[in-house]
Amino acid sequence: MDVAKDHLDIFIRPRAELFQVPNTEAGIAELVQRLEPLHPTLIVVEATGGLETPAAVAFSRVQLPVAIVNPRQVRDFAKATGKRAKTDALDAAVLAHFAEAIQPNVSTILDEETQRMEELVVRRRQIVEMLTAEKNRLGTVRGATRQDIEDHIEWLEKRLADFEAKLQQAIEQSPLWLKQVKLLKSVPGVGAVTSTTLLVNLPELGSLSHKQISSLVGVAPLNHDSGKHRGKRVIWSGRAQVRAVLSPRNAQRRGRRRDRA
Repeated sequence: MDVAKDHLDIFIRPRAELFQVPNTEAGIAELVQRLEPLHPTLIVVEATGGLETPAAVAFSRVQLPVAIVNPRQVRDFAKATGKRAKTDALDAAVLAHFAEAIQPNVSTILDEETQRMEELVVRRRQIVEMLTAEKNRLGTVRGATRQDIEDHIEWLEKRLADFEAKLQQAIEQSPLWLKQVKLLKSVPGVGAVTSTTLLVNLPELGSLSHKQISSLVGVAPLNHDSGKHRGKRVIWSGRAQVRAVLSPRNAQRRGRRRDRA
């Protein structure tokens, strides 16, 4: 399934059936009705900044297996199979071929409560990034511009405090979330931000082995060998937002904030 803002293109293998539905609540409901009787082995869709979420949630509700995959993997697959042209219909066909050949794992689809939590976590991260950018600019300006940046920093810090309060309130209103957060925070060095990010962005935690989780996050070193050559092990891909909160640099910053408090 190729996802666009206004429509969804579906290509079904091996019957080579192609059709399109609106990317609306009604269109997604129609799509589910058409797919359920077919009992698809797997529905594959690229991660498209959240546009894929309503359809993925609808599939999950009726237990249709869906895999949300990295667009880069699909682009590399398309190049490897000689597919250079690009349209929504062709992209859907490539995704179906990718699904059949690669058979990616079924994704864990977040429930509505977790999706709302994810929105808060994402917005908090965006505010932190804006704060960092403004503070970096502060060291290079003077006069009226400096005052404007300082005012903006003050406003952003208030917004950050608001979102952290909303996150805490959302956690306290959910017994399950509260229990999981308390469990994660019992680990030394894991605070409110890290625990919430792990629960939202790594829902597989606790259901996969440590090796599988490491690979999923993108912290498992990958081999780069050829013949007698032993290349450097590198870490890449995976879930950058999880790696960001687990990085030593961020841990040191959080530690300094706690010390000042």
